[in-house]
Amino acid sequence: MTSTDTTNAEDSGPSGYAAARLHLLQEGARSGPPRRAALSGLTDDWLSGLFDAGAGGLKGVSLVAVGGYGRGELSPRSDLDLLLLHDGGDPDAIAALADRLWYPVWDLGLALDHSVRTPAEARKTAEQDLKVHLGLLDARHLAGDLGLTAGLRTAVLADWRNQAPKRLPELQELCAERAQRQGELQYLLEPDLKEARGGLRDATALRAVAASWLADAPREGLDDARRRLLDVRDALHLTTGRATDRLSLQEQDQVAAELGLLDADTLLRQVYEAARVISYASDVTWREVGRVLRSRAVRPRLRAMLGGGKPVAERSPLAEGVVEQDGEVVLARAARPERDPVLPLRAAAAAAQAGLPLSLHAVRRLAATVRPLPTPWPAEAREQLVTLLGSGRPTVEVWEALEAEGLVTRLLPDWERVRCRPQRNAVHIWTVDRHLIETAVRASEFTRRVSRPDLLLVAALLHDIGKGWPGDHSVAGEIIARDVAGRIGFDRDDVAVLAALVRHHLLLVETATRRDLDDPSTVRSVAEAVGTQSTLELLHALTEADALATGPAAWSSWRGSLVADLVKRVSAVLAGDAPEEPEAAAPTAEQERLAVEAYRTGGPVLALRAQTEPPSEEPEAAGDPEPLGVELLIAVPDQPGVLPAVAGVLAMHRLTVRTAELRALELPDGVDGAVLLLDWRVAAEYGSLPQAARLRADLVRALDGSLDIAGRLAERDAAYPRRRGVVAPPPRVAVASAASRHATVIEVRAQDAPGLLFRIGRALEDAGVRVRSAHVSTLGANAVDAFYVTGLEGAQLPGEEAASVARKLEGTLRE
Repeated sequence: MTSTDTTNAEDSGPSGYAAARLHLLQEGARSGPPRRAALSGLTDDWLSGLFDAGAGGLKGVSLVAVGGYGRGELSPRSDLDLLLLHDGGDPDAIAALADRLWYPVWDLGLALDHSVRTPAEARKTAEQDLKVHLGLLDARHLAGDLGLTAGLRTAVLADWRNQAPKRLPELQELCAERAQRQGELQYLLEPDLKEARGGLRDATALRAVAASWLADAPREGLDDARRRLLDVRDALHLTTGRATDRLSLQEQDQVAAELGLLDADTLLRQVYEAARVISYASDVTWREVGRVLRSRAVRPRLRAMLGGGKPVAERSPLAEGVVEQDGEVVLARAARPERDPVLPLRAAAAAAQAGLPLSLHAVRRLAATVRPLPTPWPAEAREQLVTLLGSGRPTVEVWEALEAEGLVTRLLPDWERVRCRPQRNAVHIWTVDRHLIETAVRASEFTRRVSRPDLLLVAALLHDIGKGWPGDHSVAGEIIARDVAGRIGFDRDDVAVLAALVRHHLLLVETATRRDLDDPSTVRSVAEAVGTQSTLELLHALTEADALATGPAAWSSWRGSLVADLVKRVSAVLAGDAPEEPEAAAPTAEQERLAVEAYRTGGPVLALRAQTEPPSEEPEAAGDPEPLGVELLIAVPDQPGVLPAVAGVLAMHRLTVRTAELRALELPDGVDGAVLLLDWRVAAEYGSLPQAARLRADLVRALDGSLDIAGRLAERDAAYPRRRGVVAPPPRVAVASAASRHATVIEVRAQDAPGLLFRIGRALEDAGVRVRSAHVSTLGANAVDAFYVTGLEGAQLPGEEAASVARKLEGTLRE
């Protein structure tokens, strides 16, 4: 703070402080810790002036900063946490002084958390309220009786240390409850920098643990991580003008610019890296607290039994150079990391297999002394990596310990590009690196389903490794996977399989949900890409593990049944059974009834019924079927405009289309004419489902042109303007070449929205094409649809015409 700033604050009162504060916050030269310190100093001087002016000759009173202000960490919109401490003197004089302090703060619009207490009252409140106790640990004298403040600080610290065996478990429980409520900072797209796990609250909790003298956090990188989160919060306050700790999506670009970062992804990655440091330090610290408290509880009994002396900790062998001690995995006394390059993987695999954490000391010793593995890796190293990946849920904690000390990127240098990389897709709940580990965890459940579990687990670890590179991540990932697989010692044939698994890890689910499986071209194309039965088996397991590790929106037993059906068909082709040309599927009794009635009446006929997912064949998935909404069956005489009419009516009734199938149905007993059958699964956006009679009535009007669907939807959109939120990428429409021999396949990928399917159907009708079948699915906020279209004569569209239809459709969706 400059002398001019100080003079303004002291001479001009609140207005002088406000001007100096504004000047400081707008000064570009100072940011980060210097600005926070300057703002705290400026505020100290102002409040001290207010205190001196109001206290007069009052004795036995002091003004104390607590919490974040006590630490000198004022962000632009931080609360002022203040305690007016007194020795129990004249209550009227104390109340008058409090008014002289609090009202100027309120008049400036600053948030204030204040209290007026004696030292005894402060200690009693701290004993009753853990949060108050934590704030007092950072008490800092501002003005008045220094001895009074110092006495309180000494007493509060002594209380904290004496009560640590009771208070620290309370603090740990408080942190765990907050983490459950707010989530993990290192994975959230809109994180709370303060409250989420790994945020500023946890950093403060670690300071409190250190103050107890019972245990201490790993200090390396912790202060820097905390500083980075505070810097981001400062920038957030400045760009929004609000006292907020939530880093919303719409503000991330501005915050990144304020910090001089390239873009919002760079910002999130820095936030995630800082959060990961704090989260790991928290894990290690709370583990140490638990160990110390258990040791204190057990030691007196052991001493009594042994007649005094310090008990020797038991060490149980786990693997060569690796033992268990005090519930952690540590290195054996005879271990020589500098001579044993496989030791990090061996220790990690042993820890994961035993379900135990790797000790901080062991990981740091390995990071400091171990030699790099030779290229290619020895067989033992590869086997230990596979064992680690196949250990299930404990793999996550062990992998995080290796990563915290840089051992993962030493083993797999390509990991650096995906480490802490955000995924701006609501379907994904993890960063890229954590998703890869989660996929391995899921894949470990499927190792009994495949003949080569080692290839499955390594493919799970590498399947998204290309996301750190530009372009199609599957294509980039194939190249990286070849290199990594060779370096870790797989032979040429295995390298080829791993590369194929990475390249085609999305093939099964995309084909099953977006293609007509009755079309022989679909099955043949998958068989050609996969090549062998064993690769198909691995790809099937990888597909499910990948989807389960993505998030709840990425997998369902319905999707699983589609993939299983595709795998069965591809397996038959690989076994030498050529797929037959598609025949008309035999309709069910209900479908036949609806079709005949539609033909007889010349209008649409529909049926609504509750629909659940087909039961899973996996024994562990037994239980209640998974709800999917309602099945809507519609039969309507073949005519133009059916798809947009049905989609539009459903949108008008606020029904979300989850899946949609459309196909022509042959009528029984040689009845001339064609009926279109639509088998859709829908769900109400809110409220209850409309009656079938109302849907049919509106559908009749839509088909005869008397219902203006576009106008009705436009009116509704105008009445409910869209909220600000994620800016979705533009829609993309493409022609899938060679996807079918009987029709042209047009793929649409767009942000899901009410009326989207109606707009697509109307655009295709306007383009003069006929929709033979439609395969519609939603994945989170994304619609991924495929339409099999032909010309009016029933033939495939010529190449240029197909491209023109795709361009026009994309243009329509961008409007």
